[in-house]
Amino acid sequence: MSFALATFFAWMFAVGAAWTLRNRFFAIFVGVLTGLEGLVASAYEPFVGVAWPLFVACHVTVLVQVLSLTRPALRPLWFRVLVSWPAYYFLAAMLLGFFWLPLLLWWSPPLALPQQLVLGVPFVLAAIGMWQSLVGRESQVRVSLMDAQQSSGETLARHRSPSLPNRAESDAGQEGAPAAASAAARPLRVVQITDPHLGPFMSVPRLRRIAERAVAREPDLVLLTGDFLTMESQAREDYLADALAPLAALEGRVFACLGNHDHEALHIVKNALARAKVRLLVDESALVETPAGPVQIVGADFHFRDRAAHLTRLAGAHPRVTGALRLWLLHDPGAFRRIPVGEADLVLSGHTHGGQVGLLSLGGSWTPVWSIAKIPDHGLFARGPDRLYIHRGTGHYGFPLRLGVPSEQSLLEVHFAPGG
Repeated sequence: MSFALATFFAWMFAVGAAWTLRNRFFAIFVGVLTGLEGLVASAYEPFVGVAWPLFVACHVTVLVQVLSLTRPALRPLWFRVLVSWPAYYFLAAMLLGFFWLPLLLWWSPPLALPQQLVLGVPFVLAAIGMWQSLVGRESQVRVSLMDAQQSSGETLARHRSPSLPNRAESDAGQEGAPAAASAAARPLRVVQITDPHLGPFMSVPRLRRIAERAVAREPDLVLLTGDFLTMESQAREDYLADALAPLAALEGRVFACLGNHDHEALHIVKNALARAKVRLLVDESALVETPAGPVQIVGADFHFRDRAAHLTRLAGAHPRVTGALRLWLLHDPGAFRRIPVGEADLVLSGHTHGGQVGLLSLGGSWTPVWSIAKIPDHGLFARGPDRLYIHRGTGHYGFPLRLGVPSEQSLLEVHFAPGG
C-alpha cells in the first residue's frame, strides 16, 4: 500500500474516532488539521530518502496524539517525549511545508543538494520552534506612564515608554530624600502570568516552577490574565490548583481575570483559582494598597460580542478611585479599543501569545497578528492617555509551536505618578 493511500485511510479512521468518541465539532477540527498534515506529508514522502523510517514514525505520532485527545488528560513525561512533542514538531513542519507544495509538485527525485536544503527549511524552522516552545527565561520590563496625561487622540499605536534613569542613578537621587518622595519614585512591581495553557508543553511542574519564581521575585502584585487550560487539562481541577499553589504565599496580592478558553471549563478554573488563594475578578474591581501606592484593579470578563457596551458598563459600575493607579485586567487586547478613553491608566492583556509566529527573535517586532489582523500583539501600545501592555504568554495553544516569538516570564516595573 502506498504512503498516500495509507495516510488517507488513517485520516478517515481519525475523523471517525473523533466523531464517535467525542463530537462532530472535534471531528471537523481533526479532519481539517490532519487532512492538511497528510496532504503535505504525502507530497514530501518521495523526497525523504534515508530519513524515511523517521519520517513515517513522526507521521504516526500525529495520529496517536490526535486519538489521545478523544480522552483528554495530562499525559506523563514519557508520553510527551515519545508522542506529543514529535507529533507537534512534525505537524508544525508539515503546516509550514504547505507553502512548499508548488516545489514538491514540480520537482522530482533525486534532488540536488540546494534543492534538498530548500525542502529542509520547514523542518529546521520547526526545530527552532520546538526549542522556543520548551524553554523560557526571565526578564525585567520597565514601563513608564509619566507621559500619559500629555497624550491625546484615539489612534491605537505601538508605543515606546519615555526614557527612565537607570536604577543606579535613581537610587543615588533618592539618598537623603524624604520618605514620601522616595515612595513616590518607587515603581509598581508586577508579575503577570497569562496563557499558560496547561498541556503538552506546559506541565504542572513547569507552571509550578514559574509560580514559585514569581513569588521569589517579591512583586507587589501577581496578575493572571486568563486561558489557563487546554483540551488535555480540562478534566480535573487539581492540575491547575497544584500548579498555582505557590501563589497562596502572596494571598491578597494575586488577582485574575477570565480568558476565552476558561469558559470551556469555568467551574474547574474558578475552583482551582480559589484553592490557590487567587482572587478572580469577573466584572469586578478591587482596591489594593501597595508599597508604590494604591492600585485599583478592574477585572473584565471575556466577551466576544457587544464588547463596547460591556466595557462601558464595567467602567461606569466601577468608577475611578481618586489617587489610585487604575489598572485593568483584560484578556483580549483586541477589546482595548472598546474601553472608554481615559478609563484605564494601564491595561494588562495576553491572548495573542505575542503573535506566536514572528520576527522577535531576530530583533524585529513583526507578527501577522498586528501587521495583518491589526490586533495588538505584544509589548506596549497607547491610545490617548491609556496604555496597554500585552504579555507574550507563558505557554501557547493553536499553532503547534512558537516560532520567532519566545515566551515571557517578566517582572514588570510600572513607573507612574502616585495620586496623579
